[in-house]
Amino acid sequence: MHPTFFDAMTARADARFRAAEQAGAVLFVTVLTAIAAQISIPLPFTPVPFTFQPMVVLVGAAALGSRLGMASQVLYLALGLAGLPVFAASPALPQGMLRLVGPTGGYLMSYPLAAFVAGSLAERGFDRQYATALVAMIAGLLVVFAGGVLWLSLVFRAGALSGGLAAGFYPFIVPDLAKLVAAAGVMPGLWRLTRTTR
Repeated sequence: MHPTFFDAMTARADARFRAAEQAGAVLFVTVLTAIAAQISIPLPFTPVPFTFQPMVVLVGAAALGSRLGMASQVLYLALGLAGLPVFAASPALPQGMLRLVGPTGGYLMSYPLAAFVAGSLAERGFDRQYATALVAMIAGLLVVFAGGVLWLSLVFRAGALSGGLAAGFYPFIVPDLAKLVAAAGVMPGLWRLTRTTR
């Protein structure tokens, strides 16, 4: 197993402050996820808006690792369930618990698992090189799409997988992959930067 970027950045810190550093890092990624949700573009042909959340979820998990990355998304969902305005704007559903049973509920509920997958691969060194970082992020994105499409198919499309794919996969796969192509360079770039500044 390899140290995560967060581990490397806090390796010399006093062990007494380790829990506080971890909590701060988790909260930071949670806040970034909530901010990314506010950059939301509704699409007329699907109940699922275009957001930057998946990219933030996966980059954050790569930086923190599986356990802390997953914790950041569990906290995000908990804040949303508590009614805080952390979810993307919706003309149909208010903030809070109802959002998780709405059309985007499958995507939201998949975030902790997607973060765990991307973080686990980062712990195996996938975040050090561009190509493997891209693989790790695609693996996490597939988890997000699986949760979202299955939810749309089973809950909102009467079991029709084709309907779920039409509403929740086809409109988003190309733009989301484009986002990941750009985002996959973040972690290798940070690793290179820390090596050159030490």
